Amino acid sequence: MNIDMIRAAATRLQGHAVRTQLVRSPFLDEIAGRRVWVKPECLQHTGSFKFRGGYSAVSALSPEVRAKGVIAFSSGNHAQGVALAAKMHDTSAVIIMPSDAPQLKIDNTKAYGAEVVLYNRDTESRDDIGAKISSERGLTLVKPFDEPLVVAGQGTCGIEIAEDANALGIKNAEVIVCCGGGGLTSGIALALEADAPTLRVRPAEPEGFDDVARSLRSGTLESNTATSGNICDAIITPRAGELTFPVMQRLCGAGLAVSEDEVLGAMAQAFARLKLVAEPGGAAALAAALYRRDQITGDDVIVTISGGNVDPAMFARALETL
Repeated sequence: MNIDMIRAAATRLQGHAVRTQLVRSPFLDEIAGRRVWVKPECLQHTGSFKFRGGYSAVSALSPEVRAKGVIAFSSGNHAQGVALAAKMHDTSAVIIMPSDAPQLKIDNTKAYGAEVVLYNRDTESRDDIGAKISSERGLTLVKPFDEPLVVAGQGTCGIEIAEDANALGIKNAEVIVCCGGGGLTSGIALALEADAPTLRVRPAEPEGFDDVARSLRSGTLESNTATSGNICDAIITPRAGELTFPVMQRLCGAGLAVSEDEVLGAMAQAFARLKLVAEPGGAAALAAALYRRDQITGDDVIVTISGGNVDPAMFARALETL
C-alpha cells in the first residue's frame, strides 16, 4: 500500500467514479466552532465510498481471473461496491452479508445482480464462509478493508481532499474519517502524507466499538467485544486490519468516539443544512466535528460522510432530532 498504488487506482477509476467536492454550511460551522468541510461520499455510486475500493480491486484483476467471478463479505456498502464493479466488468459476484444488515442494502446488492448469502454475525465467521465458497467455486475474494487494492481505491478520496484543500487554501486541518476496519482511513492517510502532509487524519467510531482509538492509544491491535448492537452497522468490525492498522498507527492522530444520539443529530444536520442523506456509520465523522469540538484543533476541519444507504425508519428517527 503506497501512493503509487493509489495513483494507479485513480487512473483506473477515472470516468467511472464520482468526483465528490468539499461542501460546507455556515450553520454547521456555528455548531462546530470552526469551518466544517464535508466530503460527501454518500453521493458516490452505490451511495458509498466503497465503490472506489471495489472497482479498484476488480479492475486490477487479469481478464482470465476476473471472468471466474469475485466474492466479498460486507454489511452492505462494500457488498454494493463490489457487486456494481463486477457488473460493470461483465462478471459475477457472490456477497456474504450479515442477516441483520439493513434490508435496503441487501435489496440493493441483489439489484446489482449479485448472489447474496446471509449469515449470523454473532455465531458464524464470514471469513470462514468466504474462504469455503471461494475455494469451491474458484472465485477471487475481495476483502472489505485489509486488501491493498481496496485501500488504494479508498485512497483516491485522499487525493481529491488534498486537491480541494489546496484550491481552497486550507493549509492545516484535521481530516476526520468514519472508521471501521481502516481501509478508508489508512488510504486517505497515505494519500495526504504524499500530497498534503500538513493535514492530519483522525478516525471516528461509535462509542463502545472504538477498537481503533483504543489500539492507537495502546499501540497494539485491539478488538471489539461485540460485533453488533449499534446503529452504525457500516463501521462495526471485530478489529482493524493487519495491513491498515500499522498505517493508521504511523500517520493518524487520536481517535474520536461518538454516541448514537450524536450520530442521529449529525444525520439530521447534514440533511437540513446540506441536503445530504447520511447513514449512521457514514455520519460518525460529522458527529465528531459537530459535538466533540473541544477534542479538535484548528480553524478548519474536513470530514467524510462515507455513506448514505439508510433505511427510511432510521432516517425518520434522525430527523425527529431536529
